[in-house]
Amino acid sequence: MLVREASKARTVGHLAPVAALMDAVSEKDLRAWVELFSVPRHFVGQPQANRGAAETIANLFKSWGYEVSFQGRLYNVVARPKTASGPVQVVAAHFDSTAFTPGADDNASAVAAMLGCAKALAGASPATPVMFVSFNREEDGLLGSLDFVKHLAEQERKQIKCVHVLEMVGYASDEPNSQRAPVNLPIKMPTVGNFLGLLANGNSAKPMNHILQQAKCYLPQLPVTGLNVFLGLEKYLPVLLRSDHAPFWEAGIPSVMWTDTSEFRNPHYHLDTDTPETLNYPFLHRITQLLVASVMTQEV
Repeated sequence: MLVREASKARTVGHLAPVAALMDAVSEKDLRAWVELFSVPRHFVGQPQANRGAAETIANLFKSWGYEVSFQGRLYNVVARPKTASGPVQVVAAHFDSTAFTPGADDNASAVAAMLGCAKALAGASPATPVMFVSFNREEDGLLGSLDFVKHLAEQERKQIKCVHVLEMVGYASDEPNSQRAPVNLPIKMPTVGNFLGLLANGNSAKPMNHILQQAKCYLPQLPVTGLNVFLGLEKYLPVLLRSDHAPFWEAGIPSVMWTDTSEFRNPHYHLDTDTPETLNYPFLHRITQLLVASVMTQEV
């Protein structure tokens, strides 16, 4: 395993068009979307709210000019740019919550970041086109992403060059000892929970390094820590396979998870106190801006 810090990444050039798109990201929008989706919306427990969340996400994508479809029996939302053909990147975030919890950080924060990126990129021309996917039933064993990957045609698999999976990206604290490390994870982690965590395996080391470079270039005030897992070690550490990046790793598709580290930082994880007022919106705003810069400049 190898821990990487954005502050030590290779320096890359600053591009004014990318900075302009980052500036278009609205913290007010992000907060409004978190508040909109922060209702219990489990697939089985609250099926009406779950379906309503999917349809709201789809309608937002449509309003920005994306071609939208619902994939599979679990109603995954897929949004493609109308001019996309050939290689693509994917930005993904699950929209369901655990039963009877509002799920502001888990995972309305990530849905908001995904939507903020999609809105900023509408009409833009990334180096590699970006497709957006919002998975259902992550909280039930990653069923939505498993179904999505299972039904990818071989040519579609080959065209996906990187998947950015957003998993809880809205909680941060500058308090001492606000960050814990997972048990049995043989790495040294920061003890202050104010950083974005990235997780990559061998196939996704290159796109993770690219994200770290963009963070150093455009958002040096945002601490970003990346963990590279090599030689299939994730198979022996289940804590590294708990989100929608895991089915892509299993299929050999490069995928990077973006996270605030969930229960290792956020005391409201999977509780009814996971509400919008507990989140750090400047932190969520900076992460969304980094997402925009990363996908705008990622080349295949």
